[in-house]
Amino acid sequence: MNGTSALLFPLDGDMLNEYDGIVREERLYIQVRLAGAAESKFTVNGAAAERSGDGFAAEIGLDGYRNTIAIAEEGTGNTEEVTVYWLRNATQKYRVSVDDNIWFLRDIAANSDKYESIFENPYLSVYKELYDTYGTKVHLNLFYSTEGFDLSQMPDKYKEEWKANAHWLRLTFHANQEFPDKPYKSTATEIILADCEKVTREIIRFAGEESLSPVTTVHWGEATREGARALRGFGIGTLAGYFKFVDGEPIVSYYLDKDRIAHLNKRDFWKDHSEDIVFAKIDMVLDKTNQEDIVPLLDHVRANPHEAGFIELMIHEQYFYSDYSAYQPDFREKLLTAAKWATEHGYQPAFLSECVGE
Repeated sequence: MNGTSALLFPLDGDMLNEYDGIVREERLYIQVRLAGAAESKFTVNGAAAERSGDGFAAEIGLDGYRNTIAIAEEGTGNTEEVTVYWLRNATQKYRVSVDDNIWFLRDIAANSDKYESIFENPYLSVYKELYDTYGTKVHLNLFYSTEGFDLSQMPDKYKEEWKANAHWLRLTFHANQEFPDKPYKSTATEIILADCEKVTREIIRFAGEESLSPVTTVHWGEATREGARALRGFGIGTLAGYFKFVDGEPIVSYYLDKDRIAHLNKRDFWKDHSEDIVFAKIDMVLDKTNQEDIVPLLDHVRANPHEAGFIELMIHEQYFYSDYSAYQPDFREKLLTAAKWATEHGYQPAFLSECVGE
């Protein structure tokens, strides 16, 4: 509209759930909010918008997964059209994702002559306990290598067990290795794609395609637009991140600009139509949260209807180990506390891939 959008909510690419409106007769009714001078006249999908506060509002119904909102300003010829989504399966759901995974696989490989099950590994047994107790679905983002080990050394002895547990335990590419920091912030597209391909190839070899997921958090949540596009072409269509600012600078926010980051920070999901990529906001990083603060902070997230639909919980592998410099002895308890809160508040376990599609 003359280069300036009148639309305040929802924005193009917004992925909505029932907390964004009200469901009546198989439709999600939402309030479209517009900015405009008092004398302006707008229609939204053909219906007149009413004056509301300093702007305008119109109620519309969303019928299915993909929905078009058409706005016209009478007397000016200005129009705007956006696409938004109704996520019917993204309300009251949660997931645990884990970054920087590699050491537990080194342990399983080193003890493959002893371990009859992957869950004899002490670290992986924590997630099995989480699943057995709360049904939690867990997503592990993998490095390709660490000191003295890479994924090509992981035996395929346990492949059938991985496949049998793929309904709650998934694996995906994270990075080649832990260092250097922010490896894909400005690297060539060919590098991130090659690293993704080799991690994926090894996952298929030792854990089966059933264990793969089309979702990841890239190491440090940094990637150029071209790098993210390469991952999308490979089949990774959803990227999780923090979408926040520290000292005025975005962190774990990929290539998004500050306006989109600020918007996504207050929502569960947003889709970049220019790249066909869904972004998912991580609500809590458990290793950066004191155990006693987990419940009140989750209560705070739940109090915001635009963030309360899907709860994304994240933790990093290395904090599990007592010989790590920043070891957290309550690693297990943090996970159990968060999953217990989710269960008690009616949240059901789900993978992101089960929630952001049709």
